[in-house]
Amino acid sequence: MGYVERASRVPGAVVWSRDVPPGAGGRRTPVLPDGCMDLLWTEGRLFVAGPDTRAHHGGGGDVSRVVGVRFAPGTAPAVLGTPARVLRDRRVDLTELWPRPLVRALIGRVDASDDPVRELEAVAGEGWSRSAGTDPLVGRIVAGLRAGHSVAAVADGAGIGARALHRLSLDVFGYGPKTLARVLRFQRALDLARTGAPLAEVAVRCGYADQPHLAREARALTGTPLTGLLA
Repeated sequence: MGYVERASRVPGAVVWSRDVPPGAGGRRTPVLPDGCMDLLWTEGRLFVAGPDTRAHHGGGGDVSRVVGVRFAPGTAPAVLGTPARVLRDRRVDLTELWPRPLVRALIGRVDASDDPVRELEAVAGEGWSRSAGTDPLVGRIVAGLRAGHSVAAVADGAGIGARALHRLSLDVFGYGPKTLARVLRFQRALDLARTGAPLAEVAVRCGYADQPHLAREARALTGTPLTGLLA
């Protein structure tokens, strides 16, 4: 199974592809919560992966290739024209969000391309160009939570109240700021653990009470022990 990704021309996004070789049985690595949303293509289909609150274990079926554009946290709703909360923990055909004739034409266009990765990126870029863009406040919220600041501190820094921050977060991230903070902290811990840092050190540096706390969060968010994810 081959996975490749690169930075996209769409601001803050990543373009990726995953190929499943013959005989792999359509197995898929679980998709872990990361605060992002993806526009996805497989032959004959365009669909959206909403923001996950837990690991997604999708069935592979007969799909041999998946291509995606992974939008930075909080940016996809402006492109899709749909609040993120509607898509939380869901995989939805793009025809549920955009006019069916338009989606059929886009599917045909990507299907026929010699480079589906480039063509899907172009589709996402056109959607970005049509959108009003993302409120700069969204980026500040993500940066504050990713840095480990409390939700109250992030709200104060954004100049909005806690309730307003929660409403905004539901629309752009799909869940409240506390859940987003948990997801971003776990991704930070996972990245650090993959460098080989001791798990006790990872827990302290990422703001967990201790290593068992980190282990519980791994279980809660992924259903898998952290050691299993690292393996």
